[in-house]
Amino acid sequence: MSATIITDIEAYDQIRWFVMRAYKCEGKAEERLSGEDGMDYFIPKHYAIRVYHGVKSRRLVPVIPSLVFVRASRRQLIRFKKENNFLQYVLRKTSYGGEYLIVPDDQMTNFIKVASHLEEKLTYFKPEEIDIKKGTRVKIHGGIFDGVEGIFMRTEGVRDRRLVVLLDGVMAVSAKVHPDLVEVLK
Repeated sequence: MSATIITDIEAYDQIRWFVMRAYKCEGKAEERLSGEDGMDYFIPKHYAIRVYHGVKSRRLVPVIPSLVFVRASRRQLIRFKKENNFLQYVLRKTSYGGEYLIVPDDQMTNFIKVASHLEEKLTYFKPEEIDIKKGTRVKIHGGIFDGVEGIFMRTEGVRDRRLVVLLDGVMAVSAKVHPDLVEVLK
């Protein structure tokens, strides 16, 4: 499956995962979205060492600056954006203009299950850095990633095979999974 594009007027009230940007305002976006009824959001984060005023500290920071996934209808987002204009749609260019980039629910569910485990050694990739043709579609049974579907493959810089969950056209995350928990899907 791949990220799909909304072009249809009928999809105006359909709830979907929109890929959005909050330029240098991820914290503000998180604060404002957390108070909205009927809207969910996800900001992929990881721990990183940062230096502030000469002091090193381990902080939770966004994996990709400004990236925010918002689950809502387009109508809800239009209403929300009237008061919060810092949140912008990510558009994909097409031959007849730009279209809103959305991610299917099942892909986003698998991605959130993996990316939410902050203490795991996760690796994030740009879509062009992953060749999913070299992997095998799998489902994980047991462990912290129970129920997650993705691609089992080797990734650059790692000796063993890893589970990769891809959001087509956006990003991918990989995590180490014990081979005994892997079911190969046809």
